[in-house]
Amino acid sequence: MNLLDLKGKTAVVTGAAKGIGKATAALLEQAGATVARIDIEDAPGCIRADVADEAAVERAFAQAGGVDILVNNAGVAVRKTAFDISADEWDRVIDVNVRGSFLCARAAARSMKSRGGGAIVNLASIMGFSGGIFPNPAYQTSKGAVVNMTRALALEFAPLAIRVNAVAPTFVRTPLTAPLFSSPEILKKVMEHNPLGVLPETDDIAAAILFLASPAARCITGVTLPVDSGYLAR
Repeated sequence: MNLLDLKGKTAVVTGAAKGIGKATAALLEQAGATVARIDIEDAPGCIRADVADEAAVERAFAQAGGVDILVNNAGVAVRKTAFDISADEWDRVIDVNVRGSFLCARAAARSMKSRGGGAIVNLASIMGFSGGIFPNPAYQTSKGAVVNMTRALALEFAPLAIRVNAVAPTFVRTPLTAPLFSSPEILKKVMEHNPLGVLPETDDIAAAILFLASPAARCITGVTLPVDSGYLAR
């Protein structure tokens, strides 16, 4: 029996045009799922929607049809200090990372309720468990909220046979982190907090998401799984 088999399941992946979302959508398809991709960009094969817009989320999920699996991957970051970030920039990070994850989870859960259950996997971050290496208060705050929202929804949705978990990556080479990794000094500092000496690739994060979304994790809910090369072990 293949516990990672998703044949007959329909998955929605947000932020699926690139990076972790793109890798996750591809891996879920390899596991047999039918995947609906949502992204704010007008990208081929994606339903265009801003996850912070409730009406847009409802339209996107209606277009996707019934949902068995949701991967809440869409996210943004504004890497500015508490003194430099504007209120509007702060609000946008919270709106996408927290409000967007909630709106999509609620829309997916309504569908899962009618289908006898399902699995939601949120994208948290090691920054949801630590103050981070670099000043990034809006992002760190938002990911801490995602960690606890995962617990809260796991308890609320458990009677509906809907599992809610999260993955907490360390720094991964994606378009979101490209500005960081362009600096040798920053990369050196990141690697100093990396006991395994290797950064995860997008496929490593996708593999953890697949596990949490699959029957292999049928008794796991309310958990945030770090994929961090040992960052949080310090």
